Amino acid sequence: MLVAVCMALAAHAINLIRVEAGNSESLLAAIEEANKLNADSTAEATFILIPNGTYDLGDRVLTKISGHNIALVGQSTMNTVIHNAPDVANEGIRTTAILLNTGTNNYLQDLTLHNGLKYYEAGNAGRAVCLQDKGTRTICNRVLMLSYQDTYYSDNELCEHYMLDSEIHGTVDFICGAGDVWFEHCTIVTEPRTVEGKGRCVVAAPRTSKTQWGYVFNRCTVQSISQSFEYARGWHTTPRCVWLHTRLLNPNRLSQTRFDHHGMRTVQSFFKEYATTDAAGKDITPESNIVTLDYKEERNQIETIFTEKEASLYTVRRIFPKWRPDRVLQKREQQAAQAWKKYPTSASLH
Repeated sequence: MLVAVCMALAAHAINLIRVEAGNSESLLAAIEEANKLNADSTAEATFILIPNGTYDLGDRVLTKISGHNIALVGQSTMNTVIHNAPDVANEGIRTTAILLNTGTNNYLQDLTLHNGLKYYEAGNAGRAVCLQDKGTRTICNRVLMLSYQDTYYSDNELCEHYMLDSEIHGTVDFICGAGDVWFEHCTIVTEPRTVEGKGRCVVAAPRTSKTQWGYVFNRCTVQSISQSFEYARGWHTTPRCVWLHTRLLNPNRLSQTRFDHHGMRTVQSFFKEYATTDAAGKDITPESNIVTLDYKEERNQIETIFTEKEASLYTVRRIFPKWRPDRVLQKREQQAAQAWKKYPTSASLH
């Protein structure tokens, strides 16, 4: 059952759709309705309120969010779960995503995306995507993404995305893709690479091609359940990945090179870090970290430690001069809180 109404919030009319708790068909119908309502990029926001429950999509993949200005808002991050489980035979970066976004200015809040593909049975590759984002200006606020390989995929060469207080789990290249993406105060968790718990993980695999900044992790925490890990490796083109004020809960598990020196199809990687600390807040950043990147017969030697002046250039306003995702997030969060008040028996829990 869907409840769809139009209401005035913060002096702006929005469409409001409420999903039946735990009913996956209701959720899919709500997304379909929102896509129709917001087919035009100038449409007023449509909020889909998703009560606590598990929305099991089975082996369904690539549920498309094609509309614009759509907000998927769960009741609570840990208890609002959208789950799929693609067959291992269908594994792939473009064939397994729970959600495929192609719209602009879409917003996700207080929910979990869990891709249940049987990773340890997948052989050499177990690519299972939670969010494949071909759109732009997507915001994730308190979103938990659970998978192993290719968990989050920014699949648009010119995209701008923003994440706040979100958590992403994975093993290899589990944050991958193109565009400029800012991760603010997020938790990154490296899972065991093999069922025995052994093996090395790589967090990010950017393929920055047409944007200036690439992936920026600011004030994020990294927890390593894996045996060891590296911040990033180059995918192709001119990968860019920066780690600022990172808190490492298991600093002894960060590989000596800190970044993977084996490029997949490039050695032209721009990898940097600044002001890294341990769990207690002690600065453990090396004064220098020279990495020699190798790919076939090519080599490129890089310094991965930022100076304070270089790090200061990385701000949300500078990276997104025509878009203020922090302000948009604040507005959407306020609208979501007011929308939940329409249903006092389902008060929002964070």
